[in-house]
Amino acid sequence: MRPLTEEEARALFEKLAKYIGENIKLLLERSDGNYVFRYHKDKVYYVSEEIMRRATNFGRKELVSLGSMFGKFSKTGKFKLHITALDFISSYAKQKVWLKPGAEQQFLYGNNVTKAGLGRISAGTDKYDGVIVYNMNDLPLGFGVSAKSTAECKTIDPNAIVVFHQADIGEYLRAESTMS
Repeated sequence: MRPLTEEEARALFEKLAKYIGENIKLLLERSDGNYVFRYHKDKVYYVSEEIMRRATNFGRKELVSLGSMFGKFSKTGKFKLHITALDFISSYAKQKVWLKPGAEQQFLYGNNVTKAGLGRISAGTDKYDGVIVYNMNDLPLGFGVSAKSTAECKTIDPNAIVVFHQADIGEYLRAESTMS
């Protein structure tokens, strides 16, 4: 377990900024203590400083996981945000999308969101902004990238894609064996 390099930190913060903007500071400096990001076996973990200090008693080979996994780095160095980060980024999201009850299941199966399944969208959402997807009861279902801006959503065809799927809570079941 080691701190992120400058390039890794930049890739992580650019991806997080897409979804939570300037609220990254709130993610690191919380009321219950300071939190840090740590790199271990191509994965980035979000962990409190206190727990991280205690983990130094274990060797790298013995340490399997620590804190919450936020994502992985690919072999080419790109960062992919993982569904396990949803609980943390949903509370600081700047752009949100709510789905109608009939569209929830389709999104949870890994499909994109169409205009017909869109319940509401945050005002001021631009094309290709990172959005957190909720059901109508404000339960976070996943996240994605907006395919259309808020203004475009008012005039498009009902079968047009509004949100590109990135990750959803259904991945816990679909990729159960590979989610380590």
